[in-house]
Amino acid sequence: MADWTDCLNFGISIAKQASETILVAYHQQKDVKLKSSSADLVTETDQRVEAILISAIRSKYPQHRFIGEESVAAGEHLELTDCPTWIIDPIDGTVNFVHRFPFVAVSIAFTVNKQTEFGIVYSCVEDKLFHAQRGRGAFLNGDPLRASGQQDISRCVVVTEIGAERDDLALSTMTSNIFRLLKLPVHGVRALGTAAVDMCQVATGGADAYYHIGMHCWDIAASAIIVQEAGGVVMDTDGSAFDMMSRRVIAASSSAVANHIAQVIQAFPCRRDDKVSV
Repeated sequence: MADWTDCLNFGISIAKQASETILVAYHQQKDVKLKSSSADLVTETDQRVEAILISAIRSKYPQHRFIGEESVAAGEHLELTDCPTWIIDPIDGTVNFVHRFPFVAVSIAFTVNKQTEFGIVYSCVEDKLFHAQRGRGAFLNGDPLRASGQQDISRCVVVTEIGAERDDLALSTMTSNIFRLLKLPVHGVRALGTAAVDMCQVATGGADAYYHIGMHCWDIAASAIIVQEAGGVVMDTDGSAFDMMSRRVIAASSSAVANHIAQVIQAFPCRRDDKVSV
């Protein structure tokens, strides 16, 4: 089996470099544009950070491929192949970034043969670096991570997001899902505004589950392996195997909690990431 540690270390170094650009712009006035909805924002910093990351990786690994949020938004075809591929979200939590709400992350995943080999999530304002490598554990600023292992849904804190989908069906489905979870009951429902950081809370044991419908592969590819390497469970919202292109995910402390959430929540229709550009 190939050892991708050098790629991981390089990914960590460029994530930290990218965060410097983000933090400089964090307190400045932003030029904000809309993408798919009034809640789906992009700034010049998103585009600049992605360009910086891809340029650095391409210089060191010219044969590797890329899936980047802003590249896809600009019209690039999204395809996950067997080739070594970097999946990049330059700023996960752009709405947070625009409003200076302090959960903003660089998310980088690396796949080979369509399997994730490592994931990096750097929560810039918090200075928290989450990373995991397949078969080698998950870490936060170098310290090992472990999911809570909670089995009882009624003792769980669940993290989710409303997301950028704002049509009536999506909104009614998402709000009714929260209602059903609260009536189980669960201890609480939380949202930080960034799927990558949300999901990493499950890896820390601070949250017991995360679910979402409508996000994209770059939002969750890195954090999925971080949860798994921390001993957590990742699956589709219908209880089937996790597929990062499906735009549906449950991450949980245990199979019992994940399956319970899958039985309660409903999904609204989302086209797969590998079928249509955003």
